[in-house]
Amino acid sequence: QVQLVESGGGLVQSGGSLRLSCAASGISVRFTNLAWYRQAPGKQRDLVARISVGGSTEYPDSVKGRFIISRDNAKNMLYLQMNNLKPEDTAVYYCNVLTPPYWGQGTQVTVSS
Repeated sequence: QVQLVESGGGLVQSGGSLRLSCAASGISVRFTNLAWYRQAPGKQRDLVARISVGGSTEYPDSVKGRFIISRDNAKNMLYLQMNNLKPEDTAVYYCNVLTPPYWGQGTQVTVSS
């Protein structure tokens, strides 16, 4: 079965960095479009980064220039490098496969002022 397991979340100070990882099984990250989403309490789940099979990436303005999505085909892993973190980045972060879709359980990122 398909499983996505996020890790790497935690508590950081404003301006700090974190690298989130998503370990995939039952699918190959090489052959699918992948994304990271986040959801803060009382808010919708929003896209924060997307990477295509061909390697093209998309970011919303809120994280553009600060976040980098990448994949490691050999390790079957998806990553999200988050730099210059801000308190408004505080949320649960989820890795995602577009269809049907698949979701991980999420990892908490908390950014203190």
